[in-house]
Amino acid sequence: MDSRLGRRTFLAGSAAAAVVAFDPAGLGWVTEADASATQPGAVGVPHLDGELVVDEESLAEAADDYGHLVHRRPVAVLRPGSVRDVVRMVQYAGEHGLKVAMRGQGHSTFGQAQAGGGVVIDSRTLATIHRIDQDRAVVDAGVQWLDLVRATVAEGLTPPVNTDYLGLSVGGTLSVGGIGGASSHHGMQVDNVLELEVVTGSGRHLRCSPTVRPALFRSVLGGLGQFAIIVRAAVRLVPAESTARVYNLYYPDLASMTAAQRTALADRRFSYLEGQLIPAEGGWRYMLEGVEYHTPPEVPDDAALLAGLDPASTEIVDMPYFDWLNRIYALVEDLKPLRLPGPWINVFVPDAATDAYVADVLADLTPADAGGVVLLYPVPRELLTLPFVTVPDSEVIFLLAILRAVDPPNEADVQRLLGVNRDLYDQVRAVGGTHYPVGAIPLTPADWRAHYGDRYPRFALAKATYDPRHVLAPGQGIFE
Repeated sequence: MDSRLGRRTFLAGSAAAAVVAFDPAGLGWVTEADASATQPGAVGVPHLDGELVVDEESLAEAADDYGHLVHRRPVAVLRPGSVRDVVRMVQYAGEHGLKVAMRGQGHSTFGQAQAGGGVVIDSRTLATIHRIDQDRAVVDAGVQWLDLVRATVAEGLTPPVNTDYLGLSVGGTLSVGGIGGASSHHGMQVDNVLELEVVTGSGRHLRCSPTVRPALFRSVLGGLGQFAIIVRAAVRLVPAESTARVYNLYYPDLASMTAAQRTALADRRFSYLEGQLIPAEGGWRYMLEGVEYHTPPEVPDDAALLAGLDPASTEIVDMPYFDWLNRIYALVEDLKPLRLPGPWINVFVPDAATDAYVADVLADLTPADAGGVVLLYPVPRELLTLPFVTVPDSEVIFLLAILRAVDPPNEADVQRLLGVNRDLYDQVRAVGGTHYPVGAIPLTPADWRAHYGDRYPRFALAKATYDPRHVLAPGQGIFE
């Protein structure tokens, strides 16, 4: 079947009875009220527990994301009422040449969760927290981390690693990695998963874990949606403290800040370790952000935590643990209606190259081109355990994330910054770095082969094994 459905007829099943057919002569979708008979050549869709929608609002939403840079319009959006719907749609897509992408909260920035001419599965209708135990939570892929964290904290528990913005879906972050300040202790979110339920590109609904189908399990986590759609996950939980003591330590230059970060990372003194490069008059401010979680009456030892870090100035504040985790949610939600283009770039830099690479980036980065938050912080390589989460060969790696927002929107600036992103990517590759694939870097299949390096044959074999028809996740553009 033509993946654009422009040369075929598309027939929706009983669960979406308002839409019964697609008129290939250009008359558009045919509603149940208009259709008097099954159209010749119609391709029937199996019964769905949810709904298949084709209204303009739904299609436009699925053809956009937080970056507002790429717009690949699907022909339909599935709002599944069950995992069976996902299975049936993936099987249908494989039989008729359609592409399928699972979309969570749409927080990617370069069309990663889009499927031009295909079907986008909206995971927000699969958003049940099934169980919270002492060591794990079992949740659907469409659950927001915000809702999970709120529920677990009420039980005195928490996921070990949380992204800075909690309004992301569980399935979405587990498909890419999921990094945050606690990655200095626990790796990425993908390193804290106990079990998955997935639907492969062949339409098989399977359970996998470190002991059940381990190859599938390790491929899917951080596999960019290429092999299977995550529909349910058991994620690890640990006891939650009640309070976060936040230390913002300021330094006069980049080298002083990264040296302090390395010191703090070496003995894992903070529960959470990040850092920011903050535009300032005439240059930049350099801030190490460390957090120590605790439950009164116990209190952190400020002197011990700050020993050897030698900041020029220090700010310390206590706040409830949940409020700390959720500190930027409202800000991001306020920004969304502005629809500012977001040509983000996120790269991993080997420790030895970090200071020079970041200094070169900052030399050419104006506050206007930063246009948002610039993060820089270290993570120990040994804690990152999944094969397709591609990071530099270095004991310590630094994440540099330039989370741009072009304000006011300007297409010339967007295109210029995409070109800058490409240049920065080439430069980080030259020093042994990689990219964290949530940003906006124009890449070719050859770039992806270089990205995976000697693991690319393994990646391609996993694709051939679990998604032989290349049904899933076309938005990354990994394959020809």
